Amino acid sequence: MQSTAIWGKIGLLSFGGPTAQIVLMHRLIVAERRWLSEAQFLNALSFCMLLPGPEAMQLATYAGWRINGFLGGLIAGLLFVLPGALIMLCLGIAYVYFGTFGIVGALFLGVKAAIVVIVLQALIRLAGKALQKPHQWVIAIIGFCGIFILALPFPLIIAMAAIYGFASNRQPQATSTLPPLPNGKDTAKTILIWVGIWWGPLLAIDLLADAPLLAEIGYFFSKLAVVTFGGAYAVLAYMAQDVVGQLGWLQPTEMMDGLGLAETTPGPLILVTEFVGFLAAFKTAGIAHGIAGAGIALWATFIPCFLWIFAGAPYLDWLTYQPRLQGALASIMAAVVGVITNLFAWFALHLFFAKTSMTDLGMIYILTPDLASLDLRVIAITLVCAFLAFGRGLGLFWLLGLAALAGAMMHLIPLG
Repeated sequence: MQSTAIWGKIGLLSFGGPTAQIVLMHRLIVAERRWLSEAQFLNALSFCMLLPGPEAMQLATYAGWRINGFLGGLIAGLLFVLPGALIMLCLGIAYVYFGTFGIVGALFLGVKAAIVVIVLQALIRLAGKALQKPHQWVIAIIGFCGIFILALPFPLIIAMAAIYGFASNRQPQATSTLPPLPNGKDTAKTILIWVGIWWGPLLAIDLLADAPLLAEIGYFFSKLAVVTFGGAYAVLAYMAQDVVGQLGWLQPTEMMDGLGLAETTPGPLILVTEFVGFLAAFKTAGIAHGIAGAGIALWATFIPCFLWIFAGAPYLDWLTYQPRLQGALASIMAAVVGVITNLFAWFALHLFFAKTSMTDLGMIYILTPDLASLDLRVIAITLVCAFLAFGRGLGLFWLLGLAALAGAMMHLIPLG
C-alpha cells in the first residue's frame, strides 16, 4: 500500500504532542500529497475532538480509512502508536532499574521542570481556541474549581458541560443539504466486531488468568478510554485523581516521570497509560508482569479508538450539519481548559515542593504545599525553560534535552 511508508514516517516523527502531530499529518497528506482536501481534514479533526481518547491517533486512523478503506485505517492507526509504544516500553524498563538512582534521577528532575512549561504552553494554546465567549470562560472556571477544590470526578464535569452546550445551542439546522444516514446494519456489525475485539482478551484475563491486577488494569483503562475527552493532558488529570489518589498504583513523582518519558517519545502523549500499566504491574510481580501490564494498558487505551472511528466515520458528513453537537463540543473544550489548569497546578505543586498534603475543609479539598520544602533548583530550571520556550520559541525536543542536562549538572555540581 502506497501510504504505508507515510504512516510509518508519521509514527516515527510525531514528537511534540497532538498539535505538532496534527500539523505533521496536514503537511504530509493534505499539503504535499492532497490525499484529503482541506475541508475533509478539518471536518475529521472536529469529529475526532468530539470523541474520547487521543484525537491525533484517531485523526490518523480516519485519514487512513478515508484514503484506503478499513485496512488503510488499521495500518495508519497502528503505525501511529507502535513505534512510540516500543520506545516507551524500553524506557519504562530502564526507569524501574535505573530511573531513581543518581544522575538518572537528576535527568528526570530537569525533564519534569520542562514538562511544567510544556503543559502551560498547551493550556495557553487551548484556552485561546476554546474560550471565545464569556460563558465559555465561566465553564472553564467552574471546571477548574470542580476538580481542584471539590474533587469532583472528571467525567461528571465533562458530562455537565456537554449537556449545557447541547441544550444551549439553538442554531437552526440546514435540512435541505443534510446528507443521508449510512446503513444502520453495517454500523451495528462494526460495533459488535470491535467490542468483541476490545473486551474478549480482557474478559479472558479476568476469568482464566490468576492475575487480578492485570484484569483491573484492563478495566480501568477501558473506562478511561470511554470518559476522557480533551487529549492526553486532560487524561492525566483523571489518572492522577484515581491512579495516585485512590488506587495507589503510582506516586505523584512517578506519574510525572511517566509524562516526561511520554514527552520524549514519538506517538500520542497518552502512551503514558502504558507506563502506568507497566509500573503498577511491575511493582506487583516483576518484569514479565510489568510487560503484560503495559500491553493490556495499550490494548484498553487504543482498541476503542478503532471502534469509534470505524463505527462513526461513515456518519461524519451527516454529523457536520448538527449544530447542537458542535455546541456540546465547544462546552466540552471549555471545561477541558479548566481541567488542564488543575493539571498544571497539580504538577507544579508536586514539583516545586518536596512535601504536599490535602487539606480537608468539609466539602472542600485543597492541595497544600509545605513552604519549607520549596526546591529552588527546580524553580531555576523551570524559569530558564519558560524563557527559552516563550521568549525564544525553542522546540520541544531541545527544551527537554537542555532541561535534562541542567538537572544532571545540578547533580554533578551541587549548589551551595
